Amino acid sequence: MFDLSALGIEAGSIVMFAMLLGLLITGMPLAFVTILVALIFALGWFGPMAVPIVTTRIYSFITQYVFVSVPMFVLMASILDRSGIARDLFDAMRLVAGRLRGGVGVQTLLVAVVLAAMSGIIGGEIVLLGLLALPQMLRLGYDRRLAIGIVCSGGALGTMIPPSIVLIIYGLSANVSISELFTASFVPGLMLASLYAAYVLITGYRSPEKAPVPADDEGEVPLAQKLSLLKGLILPLLVVAFVLGSIYGGIASVTEASAIGVVGVVLSTLIRGELNWKMLSDASMQTLRTCGMIVWIGVGATALIGVYNLMGGIDFVERTLTGVSEDPLVVLIVMMIILAVLGMFLDWVGIALLTIPIFAPIVSSLGYDLIWFGVLFALNMQISFLSPPFGPAAFYLKSVAPPDITLGVIFRSLLPFIALQFIALVLVMVFPELALWYK
Repeated sequence: MFDLSALGIEAGSIVMFAMLLGLLITGMPLAFVTILVALIFALGWFGPMAVPIVTTRIYSFITQYVFVSVPMFVLMASILDRSGIARDLFDAMRLVAGRLRGGVGVQTLLVAVVLAAMSGIIGGEIVLLGLLALPQMLRLGYDRRLAIGIVCSGGALGTMIPPSIVLIIYGLSANVSISELFTASFVPGLMLASLYAAYVLITGYRSPEKAPVPADDEGEVPLAQKLSLLKGLILPLLVVAFVLGSIYGGIASVTEASAIGVVGVVLSTLIRGELNWKMLSDASMQTLRTCGMIVWIGVGATALIGVYNLMGGIDFVERTLTGVSEDPLVVLIVMMIILAVLGMFLDWVGIALLTIPIFAPIVSSLGYDLIWFGVLFALNMQISFLSPPFGPAAFYLKSVAPPDITLGVIFRSLLPFIALQFIALVLVMVFPELALWYK
């Protein structure tokens, strides 16, 4: 086999990147691309003796105890998708919206925050809101672009609001406390949701035709109906309280809290009379598919980064990044730009597992807090969910949107909300205490 080590780390890095890009263009899944490239470079650079070292690294990654929480939270989201909890929650939030101009938009964002706090999964939330909230806003006469932006941006809040799967994967990759990441992301997540709500309200009052007030017969809720609607808030808020309360109160670890969440959602569906074998079977199969994808990407990315580390690649990247400027802030901005560009083309799981093992040591050497950087990473991934050309949020919504709403319309509708995400990212960069408020 050709001796790849003769290339040197600079040329070797270019060849590795070109090989990754070329194979991805063919349509091969990211997991298999990374495994194949890792194998080629392990054998070509070091010979067969390097393979056991790589497999040991993979084993240590996938056997981490906290990794068990990932399928638990995915299962929570899968059951939630198939229950009527989200529908009743949306109806109950009418009590908050009332006859407020832009109130249904704010109502949708509040539901998005609660759903994010229940599961931490993004795709299912956008689909649910696309089925529940989008038709309601369009029927009331909301501006189509505003309604689309509310649904996609609100549904993507799962990247920031604990228990976020994005933060769990980051914590595993950077080897930092996931409980601390959840605590740190809480305020920035609510700040981002508040920015969305403020934009909706300001738009409604500046351009009343874009967010009309509900008619009298829709805005006023009789007392008896209010009491009935309140029931829709009880079970979701109890699940959120038990999951996040057990983590923040130090009663349970993230893994244990994820199990509590599954039990809570299952009991909720049981109390509502919705629990059946088909629901559990379908939810379990969806969980298996999602977690299988995450594990395979994890295996490939861990193998690739392990080989690249043995090649001296991490030291090369650190020299390259720190050579950009002596100012640590400039280096940090370059990292954010790299993540943003990757987010336009790659899945967040692959980005986290490929970049964080390289970036984390550099961030530490620059004197920055890895928990704070984790919040910045999650904010960046929030942007990636909405960013063209491959923003997943747009495709999730397109799957349930009316036929006349094209992908082009959806992406154009997301631009103001992407701007708000950038504002939130800059605010957390400039004011680290927004994330590190608990220290």
